[in-house]
Amino acid sequence: MGDGIPMGKKIRNLSIRKTILLYMATALIISFFLSAEIAILAGHMQTAVWRKYWDENELLELLEHYGTQYVINGLRPSAYKMTPSDRFISELCDFLQTYAVLVLSMTGSCAAVFLFYKNKLKHPIAELALASKTISENNLDFHVTYENQDEMGTLCREFEHMRAQLAENNLALWKTIEEERALRAAISHDIRSPLSVLKGYHEMLTDYLPAENIDKDHAMKMLAECGKQLDRMDVFVDTMRKMNSLESRALKPDEITADMLASEIGSESVILQKDSGRQILLHTVLVQGVFCGDKELILEVVENLLSNALRYARNEVTVTLSVTHSECRISIADDGSGFPKSMENLTEAFYSQNAKDSLKHAGMGMYISRLYCEKHGGALLLENAAQGGASVTAVFRRIS
Repeated sequence: MGDGIPMGKKIRNLSIRKTILLYMATALIISFFLSAEIAILAGHMQTAVWRKYWDENELLELLEHYGTQYVINGLRPSAYKMTPSDRFISELCDFLQTYAVLVLSMTGSCAAVFLFYKNKLKHPIAELALASKTISENNLDFHVTYENQDEMGTLCREFEHMRAQLAENNLALWKTIEEERALRAAISHDIRSPLSVLKGYHEMLTDYLPAENIDKDHAMKMLAECGKQLDRMDVFVDTMRKMNSLESRALKPDEITADMLASEIGSESVILQKDSGRQILLHTVLVQGVFCGDKELILEVVENLLSNALRYARNEVTVTLSVTHSECRISIADDGSGFPKSMENLTEAFYSQNAKDSLKHAGMGMYISRLYCEKHGGALLLENAAQGGASVTAVFRRIS
């Protein structure tokens, strides 16, 4: 029984080596049988020409003594006796009988090579040439469509994979450039505000203090405000230090269990609860195997998200932990007012829902957490809980 695959498709999917052997063998077999037929026909034609010049009585005597083959070969008329047309036909028959195999074998081989190129190489080579030209023009919005299961098909699929990877890398590079552009704009805005405040207070104190046109309490308030702006700049500088180390930080894979993470998060929660006055509840909902990941990075993300949730929670924050062999999920939900309807900018750099928070927080916690999750192969998911409040889920994929 056959496997249901058409013969034409089987031949198309043969390897290049097997295909060229098949084409050559077919061409040589056809050439051999065709040359044999031509030689036989040429022999008959030549005999018919010679018969015109035979003496019948002499022919009969020779047949009785020597046999048919000898007589035919021995009764070749002299070229001078034949007409020019018969002489040409006789010589042509000699040529066909001698060289038909060679001529047809060479012709068949050339035809086999031509058909092999046309059917096996021309299409994929054209596809790859067009793809190379398109890539050189910085256009990656195309696909290599050659699908045969041979070496050229493998090469085309690898080329398509390379094109897709280039497109993905270009998209990531473009995203990075856009993020850096937004980051530079945010840095410029964020550092200009405290500098403007400091400059204004400096000018006021410079003008009023020598003339004693300002009372001591007012001057102390200005100095206190200057201190707040300096603290704000300290937070900003510390955040930028973290940003600089983010790209160069290498992941350190280690085996992590749910109990280990729960213990670390519990210890951190005790400190954060005391500082915020709000309660942190920890639940483990799924444990299936041991996860492999960067524990320090995961805990840093949890710390950022917990600090952010505690700022907006009314009474409590709930941490839900899920650990499997391939994935670690940590969801942090608060009972606050939830996220605004538009969540597009929540994980961008220097974003803050509350203007007052900018004095103590640079608005980078969610942004850094998102980058850490993506660096770990996962994502940062934001949503408003059905019962109210905001919920953030940090997803980390297994690394080796």
